Amino acid sequence: MTVRRNIVKIVPGVPASDGAGVSLLRVIGSPLLDFVDPFLMLDEFRNDDPQAYVGGFPDHPHRGFETVSYMKKGRMRHRDSVGNEGVINDGGVQWMTAGRGIIHSEMPEQTHGTLWGYQLWVNLPATHKMTAPRYQDIQPDDIPEVSADGLTVRILAGDYSPPGQAARSGASQTIWPVGYLDVIAGPDTDFSHQIENGHNALVFVYEGSLAIGGEIIEPHQLAVLDQGGVLEAKAGSQGAGFLVMTGKPIGEPVAKMGPFVMNTEQELRQAVTDFRAGKFA
Repeated sequence: MTVRRNIVKIVPGVPASDGAGVSLLRVIGSPLLDFVDPFLMLDEFRNDDPQAYVGGFPDHPHRGFETVSYMKKGRMRHRDSVGNEGVINDGGVQWMTAGRGIIHSEMPEQTHGTLWGYQLWVNLPATHKMTAPRYQDIQPDDIPEVSADGLTVRILAGDYSPPGQAARSGASQTIWPVGYLDVIAGPDTDFSHQIENGHNALVFVYEGSLAIGGEIIEPHQLAVLDQGGVLEAKAGSQGAGFLVMTGKPIGEPVAKMGPFVMNTEQELRQAVTDFRAGKFA
């Protein structure tokens, strides 16, 4: 008998601003949803007005986790203090491991048109929080994509098993076991995804609507699922576009202070001291 995952809660995104005044929707990391282990934050930035995003995200530090930038439309340039630089275009991903400390910027390059993307923060366990910084620049053509039976599934990280086919692995090399899919489903199309028991699972709908266990998720809403079984969902009459994020809970204390995420308040104070002393990479 197939055990299906059910929705625990549905949370709307909250309007927010970050960087140099970039307007965005904060989905995880808001007063409505602090974090879901191992995911610390999810932001959607989607705007046709350049004045809403032209300032971008100038130089800022991070320590103790990973930032994942996924562009649906538009161009964003990454530069960091380790010497990495790259531009992601429509459909590209930048997976940055801040580790023991890095300073980076993410700046839109276009002067007109839509900027639409997501930033996901993935926590790291204590054993990896002070690892060396790492950067993965993944171009759109390097991301595995499966299209069949009314579905298009882009595998950004983790594994996905298309019906009747062997599992496909995503483009990103992850330190901690996480999965990240972008799914476009046609009208009234069924989607199924086997997720390891005990792993957390989240579904964010960005277009159309999606039904899971009889509950409907509307655009700009995040569904938090329970921890057992397979995800089975059905797109609405207009179809659906949605992100699926899965991850093994770390199960450690989380201490957050702006761009730093550690296990204790003492470690946060040390992060601030190290940054001010110029000790970040």
